[in-house]
Amino acid sequence: MCPETQAVFDVGEADFEQKVLQRSRELPVVVDFWAEWCGPCKALSPALEKAASARAGRVELAKVDVDANQRLAANFHVQGIPSVKAFRDGSVSAEFTGAIPPAEVERFFDKLLPSEADELVAEGDEASLRRALELDPRHAAAKRALGRLLLTGGEPREALELLEPAAGDFLADGLAARARLTLNDRDDLAPAFEAWDEADYDRALELLQEALAASQDDESRDLLRRAMVGIFTELGPGDPLAQKHRRRLAAALN
Repeated sequence: MCPETQAVFDVGEADFEQKVLQRSRELPVVVDFWAEWCGPCKALSPALEKAASARAGRVELAKVDVDANQRLAANFHVQGIPSVKAFRDGSVSAEFTGAIPPAEVERFFDKLLPSEADELVAEGDEASLRRALELDPRHAAAKRALGRLLLTGGEPREALELLEPAAGDFLADGLAARARLTLNDRDDLAPAFEAWDEADYDRALELLQEALAASQDDESRDLLRRAMVGIFTELGPGDPLAQKHRRRLAAALN
């Protein structure tokens, strides 16, 4: 094993959520599932570590010893090693199994690097986000970021057109639900949405829970549910606040 660096580090069950899943929302994280007894793992490891170190600051390599972390290996369906999985936005975006030549490792890492659209999204301003969507009309992060800007700027109709259909993107779907609620003249929800924008998630969720409990309209209740699920997604699956409000939401809907 190489010493830990900024680009290459060991990870286990206790810190996988933070160092891989959460970190992958900021940059790609490649996970090398390996074992000490595995010859092909030792053959592949130097190429992986070299590729990650050459791209320090743009991609990271997390190394998981499958013998010490059998639950992680099972959770991510590791059936043979070495198994290499790249994570972006909290989920696997690319993978391969078995030792491959160094040149193929380099190509694998190159495909993970940010595109021009990704770099524009990182800028975060409206012009950059619109340009990112011109380059890649399906860029999910650009849609989410621009949709949020439009909502905070008082343009819920344009935000809704941009964000729907969300196609499995729960944060985008939550923002779309927020846009519909705003268009339905739910001015009473403005404090909840302001709290969401200020990252005061506890207050935002509490106010949305209160609105759900008071609502008798099925459509409004569903929109409130979707908005809360969007916040849960933003917080991450392991967040205690998200877990608490998920339980409350489930109880309220049953």
